[in-house]
Amino acid sequence: MTDPIQDRNELTGLLSEQWETIATLVADLDEEHWRTPSPLPGWSLFDVVAHVVGTESWLLGERPPAHDPIRPKTDVTTLPHVRNESGVLNEIWVDRLRPLSGRRLLELYREVTDRRRAALASLGDAEWQAETVSPIGKVIYGRFMRVRLFDCWMHELDIADGLGVSVDEGGPRAERAFGELIATIGRAVAKGAQAPDGSRITFELTGPSPQTLHVAVDGRANIVDELDAPATVVVRMGSGLFARLRGGRTTADAHEGEFRISGDAELGNRLVRSLAFTI
Repeated sequence: MTDPIQDRNELTGLLSEQWETIATLVADLDEEHWRTPSPLPGWSLFDVVAHVVGTESWLLGERPPAHDPIRPKTDVTTLPHVRNESGVLNEIWVDRLRPLSGRRLLELYREVTDRRRAALASLGDAEWQAETVSPIGKVIYGRFMRVRLFDCWMHELDIADGLGVSVDEGGPRAERAFGELIATIGRAVAKGAQAPDGSRITFELTGPSPQTLHVAVDGRANIVDELDAPATVVVRMGSGLFARLRGGRTTADAHEGEFRISGDAELGNRLVRSLAFTI
């Protein structure tokens, strides 16, 4: 079992590194490029960073800024990409921060993430392991911070893709993020792709975060170390594409030729089109 205190030290360091990586990525943007569309519906690159500011501010116990009465008020609950209460809160923060310039948003981002670093450093061990509300339900605070690292890592990719630049998609931060991407893969296999009982599935991922993932369907779809029978289907793709499909940033139809399916082609095609999940 992972030592929760050792895990905390590593995780807080990776979060700090992730925040700085995002800041560096947007540091030289002019106002026009701040407003470049991101892969996320309805959000520009500005909005992606504003979302991180909002979430980290909320974790500091703060509320969204007051609505500017001069601006039209948006009913965020009517937006098609808002599906739950977390989405409503995210959208309120983004909407309230939109009047800022990109430069001012970056200043606010640096200020908020600095305060979050200090807050994390000041937490006692009991607080790190205390239960708290999170987008994935009630979990210990440290578990929530793993979700925060995953979320910020995905948003680094969103910004890079919006700008059309490459970033390092491997390393410890990616390894932690892939833990979140993989943990619920059984749901995509069983509920999304409707893989029948007895199916044996292998995902072979190449690129900066290479790994082989096996899933056995026996009533439920579970990740296993090894398959006990030949794979029904093998899906091969780059780890970057897998991350973006799991994160709902793109579709398999937009990447024909970038993945290969061996074995049951019908099941394989359902799989690559059922990977998306949201937190």
